[in-house]
Amino acid sequence: MSKKNQADQRGFVYSTDPNFSYESESQEAETLPNAAQRLSIRLDTKQRAGKAVTLVEGFVGTVADAEELGKKLKTHCGTGGSVKDQIMLVQGDHREKLRMHLTKLGYKVK
Repeated sequence: MSKKNQADQRGFVYSTDPNFSYESESQEAETLPNAAQRLSIRLDTKQRAGKAVTLVEGFVGTVADAEELGKKLKTHCGTGGSVKDQIMLVQGDHREKLRMHLTKLGYKVK
């Protein structure tokens, strides 16, 4: 598809106002210190063909820091996973292992 026919990433397609300019609000939140973060860990199996996935939610910070923490968690558990929308997904049931590791890193875990 050519760029001409694609919708704008922010949702705008066309404006009749010749002076229109979109003001971007996409500033990333600053990463809070580990002690100020309150993360929650839960197990999810919905819409995953019965496979268990451990979710770590509640991270406040930049996308790069979230991906870095997700990589540390996946490496610690020795499994795969991903980071989507500030939520770390770790394949398998690793709730206790992640809780202990996050507490050691200084995060508050719920």
